Amino acid sequence: MFVCFDISLIAQKTNISLPAYSEQVGESSIFKVAQPDFKTSPFTGMTRKHWKDAGMYLLQGAFSYIHQLDDPMKFPKQPGKSYPRNEGQVPTEKLEGLCRTLLIAAPLLKEDSNLVINNIRLADYYRHQVRMLIDSLSPSYIKHRAPNGGPSQNLVEFGALSLSLFAIPNLLWEPLSKNEKDALAATMISYGDGPTVPSNWKFFNIFVLSFYKSKGYAVNEKLLEEYLQKSLQHYRGDGWYNDNPAFDYYSMWAFQMYGVVWSEFFGKQYYPQYANQFLENFKAVKDSYPYMFGRDGKMIMWGRSMSYRFGSTVPFPLMGFANVDGTNFGWMRRIASGTILQFLQNPEFLKDRIPTLGFYGAFEPAVQSYSCRGSVFWMGKAFLGLLVPADNPFWTSKENEGPWANEFDAKKVYNKFLPGPKIMITDYPSIGASEIRAWCHVKEIGASESYRSSENYNRLSYNSAFPWQADGPNGEVAMSYVFRNRKGAWEPLRLYDFKKFDDGVFYRSAVLETDSTVQFHLADIPLPNGILRIDQIISEDSISTRLGHYALPQLSTEIKESSKKLGAHNATIISNGVYQLAMVPLSAWQQTEIVHTQGLHPEAPSSVVINASAKTAGGKSTVVFATLLLWKNAKAAFKNDELMPVKTLKIAEDQKSVIVLFRDGSKKLVSFE
Repeated sequence: MFVCFDISLIAQKTNISLPAYSEQVGESSIFKVAQPDFKTSPFTGMTRKHWKDAGMYLLQGAFSYIHQLDDPMKFPKQPGKSYPRNEGQVPTEKLEGLCRTLLIAAPLLKEDSNLVINNIRLADYYRHQVRMLIDSLSPSYIKHRAPNGGPSQNLVEFGALSLSLFAIPNLLWEPLSKNEKDALAATMISYGDGPTVPSNWKFFNIFVLSFYKSKGYAVNEKLLEEYLQKSLQHYRGDGWYNDNPAFDYYSMWAFQMYGVVWSEFFGKQYYPQYANQFLENFKAVKDSYPYMFGRDGKMIMWGRSMSYRFGSTVPFPLMGFANVDGTNFGWMRRIASGTILQFLQNPEFLKDRIPTLGFYGAFEPAVQSYSCRGSVFWMGKAFLGLLVPADNPFWTSKENEGPWANEFDAKKVYNKFLPGPKIMITDYPSIGASEIRAWCHVKEIGASESYRSSENYNRLSYNSAFPWQADGPNGEVAMSYVFRNRKGAWEPLRLYDFKKFDDGVFYRSAVLETDSTVQFHLADIPLPNGILRIDQIISEDSISTRLGHYALPQLSTEIKESSKKLGAHNATIISNGVYQLAMVPLSAWQQTEIVHTQGLHPEAPSSVVINASAKTAGGKSTVVFATLLLWKNAKAAFKNDELMPVKTLKIAEDQKSVIVLFRDGSKKLVSFE
């Protein structure tokens, strides 16, 4: 990989002083926080200046492919399901690279219009490329949407372009001639004034129509209002929107970012009633979303489009626009900066100087077919936070760790149940990790978007310390149940429904997609050092099932395996030198095994997971499976009381309830009725 960044050239041709942005690690490079400010930011060293450095670091990689103004933002294709899969998709691929890298460049250009990378003046480049979109002789030309054309990726990218047009009209819009403006408006409005996808996509239409209305063009205002109203109807409370049909990061960072930015750029002036509602919905973000990140700012791997990574942090700086009373801005910046470093300082993050499609490195199970290599720069939306002025408290407050520092007790667990979206966020001070449980009810059979029923959504829980592992063909599973279905394949649960949250217990039900006679009642009890699962399976026939713990990637040394006898029970333990995991079957399981896997984990080629397995009796049966899924930092071995926090487990004769007595004297009643 080429890692020699021409920093001196940039420093000469811009009016800002730029540090070296990367340091070599093996054959890769990672972002370096140059001259960290540990007075303002004692945990990350990152200030607003370093956010700008991070943006330049990413743009330097992108512009290493640009040698003249005509060169498109087209990057090496990653092998796998990503597009382009045919030549007809190449213009859209170029459009993605252009509009998404511009999300990073626009806030930087707003402060310095003279930025130069690789001998290319950024403002000239993006303006030239915008002109190429409307030049029918250009290979980057984008045709108008056909009169009967549906929503497309072009709509998405024009929505993003509208954001940048709003941010730096003096550089992108005003220099265009009247004919060029009219031609660009006609192209973009042909997409904006049209059908969309019933999800966060409505905002792409909204931004296109809003920008051109602000510039005096006639737009479909009736449709604009319709999409605004429908977007607000996705709100479920507690800061969360539903992205239809599921909850994921789009439900929070996309909806909330679009609502706030639209309100600032346009809504407050033209549609104050909608702007006020978006801003009112935004107020609740601070009370739930920050708890979904680990103590060090690590984000959870959950939902689709994981390659957008720290784009998830953009609501935190945008809190500077809302300035809601009680916002802990120092904690918000600590999270956001920590998440940025989570990826920019991972040596697998870049390949060919461009972020991979994956979580850290390339990871095909997390890739969706709608992504191309340039799609990754959707993470650039985090840098829209730079639109928040430098004297805003988001930038000036001293970094802190919020409740992790003084409110959380390492011997306790903290659940935050959100009744609106029916989501539970759990924080584990013992290892500084966060966890989320949501519900998703999407079939795989006949689905046009099979990723919605995949590991992106169907795990029992998702944890910031333990990224999800993909299922293997032989029943290898992590943090989920799989069943041997009638076709002989291992099938995971996908069709979940939320039931209730009661006395610290999160209840869901589920059915097997290929056999609705296999029914589940699931009860999750978070503990200070793990999870107690108490799950009821009802089946008409004998069925083989497996349950997996979280998986551990193999890092610098072999994963250690051990076991420990705990009276009538056995604990199976694995350790990778950072974390150790233990599984203790308490009821109904027949076997526990340590499973070695290849190519299923996002952090390393090799990984290990503990699986429990059983086969239910023939004939209609009801069985209660009880399982301890525990964890600990790898520095000290598990103690017996950590491995066995349960004193007694009393399962009712009809299998419909369980009384759990813990060794600390507390008690839980789990009822499946």
